[in-house]
Amino acid sequence: MLCLNVDTGEVEHKQFVDIIDLIDEGDLLIFNNTRVIPARLFGQKETGGKVEVLIERVLEDQTAMVHMRSSKSPKSGAILTLEGGLKVEVIGRKEALFHIKFIAEGNVFDLLEQYGHMPLPPYIDRPDEEQDKERYQTVYNEKPGAVAAPTAGLHFDEAILQTLSQKGVQTAFVTLHVGAGTFQPVRVDNIEEHQMHAEYAEVPQDVVDKVLATKKAGKRVIAVGTTSVRSLESAAQASNETIEAFMSDTNIFIYPGYEFKVVDAMITNFHLPESTLMMLISAFADREKVMAAYAAAIEEEYRFFSYGDAMFIHHE
Repeated sequence: MLCLNVDTGEVEHKQFVDIIDLIDEGDLLIFNNTRVIPARLFGQKETGGKVEVLIERVLEDQTAMVHMRSSKSPKSGAILTLEGGLKVEVIGRKEALFHIKFIAEGNVFDLLEQYGHMPLPPYIDRPDEEQDKERYQTVYNEKPGAVAAPTAGLHFDEAILQTLSQKGVQTAFVTLHVGAGTFQPVRVDNIEEHQMHAEYAEVPQDVVDKVLATKKAGKRVIAVGTTSVRSLESAAQASNETIEAFMSDTNIFIYPGYEFKVVDAMITNFHLPESTLMMLISAFADREKVMAAYAAAIEEEYRFFSYGDAMFIHHE
């Protein structure tokens, strides 16, 4: 784990288990408890052409919004036959996303567990394996709906969480169902023109209460992962005060110049250079310091991206 002091730019190299010593009694760790669903489906169109479906969001009434990859986009009314004989109907389209309906009995999440594949990030160049269904999950996952793991949380195991609890570190859970757009690079020259994808986020009232009490006590709110950061800052944007309960879509785009209202420190993985996630980190820690830290990480042969190593970004 690389530790970056955003005030001094100092970089330290530690093991992740050392996080126990870096977080103080009374500090509040906030995790994203989303669960990754087997959101990738393969099949064919009525013409016999191959089609790949990636669930973006499960809706009510057996429907979902999806990304679709095929030689020619299917039209409304088209029936797709997926692996295992599962059938879906294309019932509409909204910009890049298709609206589909599952022609099957049972809960959509159960159908995905039966027929779906884990949506590994595009830079993991191998087929998904059965063990990815649990390996690509945090130990505290609870609410199904994400198509990518909040990967900073993968570093925490039950032993570390228990030790932190015994030390008097508080924990709380938000939910942000990570969408496929999390991997999209910024393709505009002016970053203010970049349109963030919308994702559903929940910051319950009990989390708000813990945040306010932690701030009042002079302790730190530490977000585990950029999705937790975006959830908390979305809840702050919705409030005239500091933060309020939040249950809505968010397309918050955090880039240099943004003033953080809730998060005092964060734990995150190493990100792709042109990603919105890298911009979020640069907003918190100053881009020059971030790039210097990344250079140090490369020199020390840190592992990058989803199954890679962590950073702890903090103030003095």
